[in-house]
Amino acid sequence: MSKRRMRSTGLVSTVSLIIIAIVSIAATHQSGAGNRTLHDTCNQLWFDTTLLKLNGVPATDELTVPAITLNKQAKEFTEMYIARNRDLLEMMQKKSPRSFRLIDDIFTQYGLPLELKYLAVVESQLKSTALSKVGARGWWQLMPETARILSLKVSAARDDRTHLYKSTVAVAKYLRDLHKLFGDWPLVIAAYNCGPGKVYEAIKRSGSRNFWKLQQHLPAETRGHVKKFIGTHYYFEGKAGITTMTKDETIAYKKMMIAFVDEHNALLREQYDEERDSSDTAGLQNVAKVSSLNDQGKNNNR
Repeated sequence: MSKRRMRSTGLVSTVSLIIIAIVSIAATHQSGAGNRTLHDTCNQLWFDTTLLKLNGVPATDELTVPAITLNKQAKEFTEMYIARNRDLLEMMQKKSPRSFRLIDDIFTQYGLPLELKYLAVVESQLKSTALSKVGARGWWQLMPETARILSLKVSAARDDRTHLYKSTVAVAKYLRDLHKLFGDWPLVIAAYNCGPGKVYEAIKRSGSRNFWKLQQHLPAETRGHVKKFIGTHYYFEGKAGITTMTKDETIAYKKMMIAFVDEHNALLREQYDEERDSSDTAGLQNVAKVSSLNDQGKNNNR
């Protein structure tokens, strides 16, 4: 964005453009052409283009905002996955609105990125009665032992895994706790599938905490599970997001966003200083004119 374009828009307030905030466990999600929010829990990155508009930046300049992108490996898998599963994904998209509204409410309450709801698409295709060969059941495909640890009732008479609200509350707590352990969403998705122990073992064997570097030390099902989540996320959102990035990628993106903000803050401060100086000069000139008129009036009265 050029200085000329920035200056032509006019500054509407004395507040400089501050569009980055890093806070703890808080997540909301807003979408639309004029308002984007990027976030993760524990270290939330928040970017709101409304502040650009409040400072007079035209909509076309919002395109300069750095976007979250998929790395090469994730992109190759995502393209193949969407091409092969488009019909199923389209069906899930039509089926999802009602259940997604409830999941969004619960994930917001627990400070989770709302995009984690796509895990339910991968796990069960949004079927409450889905049952795997090994006994995982419900929306989130929880095993009986895991469900009981998460305070869900699992018996012949009652199975809370098939109850959307109860099972989602349990899963929200579990995902939150997994993120406290790993601080990395792809590793959280991997741990959700195969258990934290196997992820820690993969970290130890590979010497890395980057999913794309340690994936060969994970079970094949788990490797595919994480990639399916990324592909499903991309299909529903039309872009990558916080939950598709490794911790290293998230840190790199934050640095890029901070640099972007610093650049535009400097331009807006410069613009404000110029407009303030211009306003002060005009004000002094007006005061001088009024004073001169008053003096003339006094002389005439004499």
